[in-house]
Amino acid sequence: MCGIAGMVSLSGQPIDHLEHNLEVMGKLIAHRGPDDHGIWCSANGNAGLAHRRLSILDLSPSGAQPMKGPNQTAIVHNGEVYNYIELSDRLKDKWQFKGSSDTEVVLAAYAIHEEDFVSELRGMFATAIFDEKEQKFIAVRDRFGIKPFYYAVVGDIFYFASEAKAILPFLDNIETDPDALAQYLTFQYVIDDLTLFRGIRQLMPGHMLVLKNGSVKVRRYWDVDYKIDWDHSPAYFYRQLRELLDDSINVHLRSDVPIGGYMSGGIDSSLMSILAAQSNPQNRQCFHGKFTDYPGYDESGFAEIAAKSAAADLHQIEITSDDFRDNISKIIYHLDFPVAGPGSFPQYMVSQLAAEKVKVVLGGQGGDEIFGGYARYLVAYLEQCIKASLDGTSKDGTYVVTLESILPNMGMLREYKPMIRQLWSDGLFGELDQRYFRLIDRSADMTDEVDWSELDKEGVYQRFESIFNNQQNVRQGAYFDKMTHFDFKCLLPALLHVEDRMSMAHGLESRVPLLDHKLVEFAATVPADIKFESGNMKHMLKVAFKDVLPQELLDRRDKMGFPVPLKEWFSDDLKDFVGDIFSSEQASSRPFMRSDKVLKSFGHEARFSRKTWGLLSLELWHQQFHDKAAEWKAMAR
Repeated sequence: MCGIAGMVSLSGQPIDHLEHNLEVMGKLIAHRGPDDHGIWCSANGNAGLAHRRLSILDLSPSGAQPMKGPNQTAIVHNGEVYNYIELSDRLKDKWQFKGSSDTEVVLAAYAIHEEDFVSELRGMFATAIFDEKEQKFIAVRDRFGIKPFYYAVVGDIFYFASEAKAILPFLDNIETDPDALAQYLTFQYVIDDLTLFRGIRQLMPGHMLVLKNGSVKVRRYWDVDYKIDWDHSPAYFYRQLRELLDDSINVHLRSDVPIGGYMSGGIDSSLMSILAAQSNPQNRQCFHGKFTDYPGYDESGFAEIAAKSAAADLHQIEITSDDFRDNISKIIYHLDFPVAGPGSFPQYMVSQLAAEKVKVVLGGQGGDEIFGGYARYLVAYLEQCIKASLDGTSKDGTYVVTLESILPNMGMLREYKPMIRQLWSDGLFGELDQRYFRLIDRSADMTDEVDWSELDKEGVYQRFESIFNNQQNVRQGAYFDKMTHFDFKCLLPALLHVEDRMSMAHGLESRVPLLDHKLVEFAATVPADIKFESGNMKHMLKVAFKDVLPQELLDRRDKMGFPVPLKEWFSDDLKDFVGDIFSSEQASSRPFMRSDKVLKSFGHEARFSRKTWGLLSLELWHQQFHDKAAEWKAMAR
């Protein structure tokens, strides 16, 4: 796990101050790789690569980067290619290996397979290769977006880095992208390749970028296809899931250092940690953040049950409002821009704790999107089942569950009555895409605080609709698959953004075994009524591993997903803190925002509302990057 950055001249001419600027980029991502660093410049100075190393595999100097190949290639690689052992065995007759790092295996795969090399890789990665002989630059990002890759073209120079902040010094101006802002205010994440920084884009998951002859071209190399397998029994699918996840865990445990685990108290992270501990007794260090002063938010009891099942040492940190006050600006700095909700705060704190004990942790990201773990799926299906019962279409195969079958799981929606009330406040039984957009739209209560006349809200919906109704991937009428597919494509990369930044802020590598492409491709073939039987969220995962997971976790109906007592803090301990932020002269002059309206509505939100969190994060982002634009610009030559 590392940080990568670099520059390539589109004209082919030497780049002024190349070495200095590579050093600047490297320093801005130094937290990602505290163990080593290096830079490489091409022979004629028209390209350069920078690297920061966190040593996990091949701790010897042979794994250092940038790494040069004998065929006039150079590579910087961030992530882990878990099948590097099998790949090296296949390639050893055509490549003389000098070490045992996965980076050299990727370089060898490119030399032999050229641009098709990425299909050989299994893992999480953002990789950049400069081919001096061909005068070609290639970048690839893993299939799910576990590892980040940002880029910008300024003048005739192409810049790239693991984090957007490393590109900021080279922009003409540091400005907000209004289209990305409209998406953020709607979802609290961006759903395409834009970022909140105008001019900086992200290479999307499963995509490759090729720069040659002054032209930058991006193409998709992988996608998930929901071709449903109607021919097998549930028992077959449970057995296959078990085999595939066991295999994924085994390769994700490849490391030259011990591996720990996040332990939230939910199904996904608990299962990863238990399976890891069963595989190797040295992998029994687990980590949890708790809010014991607020019982409605405290999940430490379930984490302790899971840790006991894994025979693991559970290290816990008590998270307080003082921690929020002291660290929220640091969190926004490391995120580069606000994204995905308040869970980034406790994750930052738990990652800090974990980094004191281990270099690698396993996380459970992906389980909700793959196996249906969000309560809103049940909310949406409740509405559709009522409609189907009224229309007499419950048995036509369009809907996964009938109204009768969903009733036993209705108790899971107790905490989500405000969501149901809001969804049904504007009517019932509309088109599927419109109803789901209504469920995930977080801007409905921001009509006063945001000047929407300056933003393209209609464009946001059109972009959402094009993804939600993508018939190439998901069949018509497959509502459950449509919902999970959208979240897999759009929400999951945002959550992985948080997973990456909050761990790497402390030089910690986070691995996510549920996001193995073989497992994901299989899961996409499973009928929804097996994955979501009777509206039972993560039904398939629970059944397949019922002998592994503690019964208390299997019976849970109240998992909240790393909740934070923001409403309580913002109404008490942090009231003045937040008030001072929005009362500043700078806050009152932000484009698109009305800080006086924010203050007026402050403290009147529902328990799990994210409005103040989203707007506070946005203001702190402006302070961190826009207000300090001159300082950022001064770093470059």
